Amino acid sequence: MPHIRLIAATLALLVAGSTAARGIDVDKVNGSIHIESDQQAGDLTTVNGSIRVEGGGSAEKVSTVNGGIELGERATVASVETVNGGIELAAGARVTGSVEAVNGGVRLDRGAEILGRATNVNGRYVLDAAHIAGGIETVAGDIEIGADSRVEGGILVDKPRGWSWGKPRTPRVVIGPRAVVTGTLEFRREVELFVSDRAKVGEIKGAKAQAFSGDHP
Repeated sequence: MPHIRLIAATLALLVAGSTAARGIDVDKVNGSIHIESDQQAGDLTTVNGSIRVEGGGSAEKVSTVNGGIELGERATVASVETVNGGIELAAGARVTGSVEAVNGGVRLDRGAEILGRATNVNGRYVLDAAHIAGGIETVAGDIEIGADSRVEGGILVDKPRGWSWGKPRTPRVVIGPRAVVTGTLEFRREVELFVSDRAKVGEIKGAKAQAFSGDHP
């Protein structure tokens, strides 16, 4: 039946084309993953290793345990997750979903953006004229929303859970000049909050903002 063989061949070509467009999945233990410039990849997963997607490269879900994640300039991935490692987005890099880190900082260089929510437990957030569309959440991390950055979805600094020894460290939150934070800024624990007199922010709950002029408080 020629028409059946033709349909089967067409379906095979469509599947092959879809796989090629998505890229190959990479899964490692005790090893790092490196995607070259302008290459396309699927899901990238490793334990005890870092992951780097070079400039112009792309991937789907990117996750590691005990390792950092770096996206080069203009790299694009669907989501990022790491435990015990930092996350860095170079200029123009883009995450179309969420970013999650445990015990790791999150840094966005100029023009980088996260279209979902960014969450961590410990580790410093740094935005340099960057954009986060889904809000920022942390427990013990400092937050520096640099000049000309924009955050939609607000900020949540949650209270610690479980036992802790001694007096917990007070997180420091700085919102720089010409930065914009829409949504609620909610603080469920003590923080030091500094807001530039040239910034725009939404409703503040649980903390009193200290205004500052100049580039830094």
